[in-house]
Amino acid sequence: MADSTSSDRPSVLQAFSGLSHDEMEILAQADRFGQNELYPLAQRMDDEEWWPADIFPKIGQTGYFGITAPEQYGGSGMDVFTSGLILQGFSRWNHALALAWVAHENLCMNNILANGSEAQKQKYLPGLNSGKLIGALGLTEPGAGSDAIGSMRTTARREGDFYVLNGRKIYITNGPVADVLLVYAKTDKERGNQGVSAFIVEKDYPGFKVAQKLIKMGFRGSQTAELVFDECKVPAANLVGEENKGVRVVMSGLDLERAMISPINLGIAERALALSLDYARQRKQFGQSISNFQMVQSMLAEMYTWVESMRLYTYQVLRAANTVNEGEGGRGDIHKLTAAGVMYTAETLNKVLNHAVQIHGGSGYIWESEINRLYRSIKLLEIGAGTTEVRKMIIAQELLKS
Repeated sequence: MADSTSSDRPSVLQAFSGLSHDEMEILAQADRFGQNELYPLAQRMDDEEWWPADIFPKIGQTGYFGITAPEQYGGSGMDVFTSGLILQGFSRWNHALALAWVAHENLCMNNILANGSEAQKQKYLPGLNSGKLIGALGLTEPGAGSDAIGSMRTTARREGDFYVLNGRKIYITNGPVADVLLVYAKTDKERGNQGVSAFIVEKDYPGFKVAQKLIKMGFRGSQTAELVFDECKVPAANLVGEENKGVRVVMSGLDLERAMISPINLGIAERALALSLDYARQRKQFGQSISNFQMVQSMLAEMYTWVESMRLYTYQVLRAANTVNEGEGGRGDIHKLTAAGVMYTAETLNKVLNHAVQIHGGSGYIWESEINRLYRSIKLLEIGAGTTEVRKMIIAQELLKS
């Protein structure tokens, strides 16, 4: 038997990550797009909480929306893992836009794809997948965060050919700029969690408004808002799925959201390590590069080990998410795996950034530095998509059911 040539064999890093040649190329292409198109926007987005209005159409033109949507809706017909690789590449260079991408692509578009009627898919998916429309998810409320379903106060009552929504949503990613929102409301308050329904709301529907744009510590370029529904009339045709069956939509979507937060954590961690290596080589103290100091080397070694462990966990959870059929989320192995993945990668990212700022010293504490921009953002990843404590509850509850 002839020996395989070196070009046929995967590299050590490829073998470690488990990525195929095609997957490596997808990640490399997303990385290049992120560096060339997204990174130049990052500083101004953070400084001014500025939103570049032309970036979503540009992302759409490049084919980076609708990754999991069939071609008939303007998508690429690929899988969740591919979507995660693209997100990882984007997150290295502009994590604020990466978060906006997730809210649009996974929380809005993918939920309509998985749960919407054929008419809804034909009406909304082509615009979302081209980037001409911006999507968002309206779930969290001022008094309903981790217990978003149980404590929900937004209501929807049927009046003829419309549902009339009343209530408020808060901390809504893409809220100030969204054209299409997937919104949850209680259609039967007496049924509690089993009385929630999902609706597609367009920004110009009467009774809907953006109450305020929220100013954040980190992820500042990602637009966040409080939304108000005051006798907001939504066509009955925009009910997603069945009335009072919205919990199924929520739970399947949240597992996917958690699976897709981990690539953001990984991308930020990779960038923090790269910045720290560059700084350690360039910074001189006591007549030599600080990279010569054993304590700096120790921090770099720990950061590398943490990043690679994040990589494996992220990729394995994404591959597991690929096996989940529609309607299977919100329980079982995928429920605890996605919760564990985002919990581990978010907590590990915190350790990576603590070391990164320490290596950068005073420059890492300055607002305008890139490492500071990363450091200010990472706390959100231990809070959003369910707090660390909620993630632990999910894991423990699923373990105890087994």
